[in-house]
Amino acid sequence: MTYTPNIDDNASLDDLLALANSKFETRFEPVTVGDETLEFLQITDMGAYIERLDHKLAPGELLKLPLWAKIWPTGILLSYFIQRLDPKTHPKVLEIGAGVGVCGLFAAKRGFATTITDIHPDALLFTRINILKNGLQDTARTVKADFTADRLPERFDYILASEAVYLDQTYRPLVKFLLAHLQTSADAEIVLAKDYGRKATKFFNLAEKEFHISERVIGYKEKSESGGEEKQLTTIYRMRARKHA
Repeated sequence: MTYTPNIDDNASLDDLLALANSKFETRFEPVTVGDETLEFLQITDMGAYIERLDHKLAPGELLKLPLWAKIWPTGILLSYFIQRLDPKTHPKVLEIGAGVGVCGLFAAKRGFATTITDIHPDALLFTRINILKNGLQDTARTVKADFTADRLPERFDYILASEAVYLDQTYRPLVKFLLAHLQTSADAEIVLAKDYGRKATKFFNLAEKEFHISERVIGYKEKSESGGEEKQLTTIYRMRARKHA
């Protein structure tokens, strides 16, 4: 079992920013959900950064895109869901595959005791910076965790994930991870958000054996490269265990 609570609880915001800026050119970008606005560290020019990565590749080596660094629209929509929850009755939240921790930080701002996980060290670095930048160190922590292999020594009232169901080989271990970490109470819940066009049928066929699943399609507008707006769709899934201890 791997359980790494934090990158460095004692490192200051300035120290962590210096580390991030030794690897990337960065800026803070505000994100507003409802009445709350938080600051998130972002790579300043993603296109230029990807081009630099491409130039460093050996012949035949595949480019690994820094998907962890992107603020996904589905994550922002999922953060709106969190605003309706009461942290007094459901205090513990886990975000998996968190990237820069958008959902987890908005949960922490709402007052939930929040654990934010990812497997990429730079994702955890950015998230820890975001925690400190927004003054959320009392309610949020980072944990390195691979939901296909690891187990954490606790369960959670809510498990959140945005765009986590895109690789077929992760579906079965993900279902097992969710079962292992959801509280055994009847109202404990998993909330997943994904782009409507990504069906992930195999995942939901597996998950239906263990969870009651409801879904809702939400439309939103996103700026296009031409400067106009394009309508997009996101699906929000709410999952509750069929069996309880």
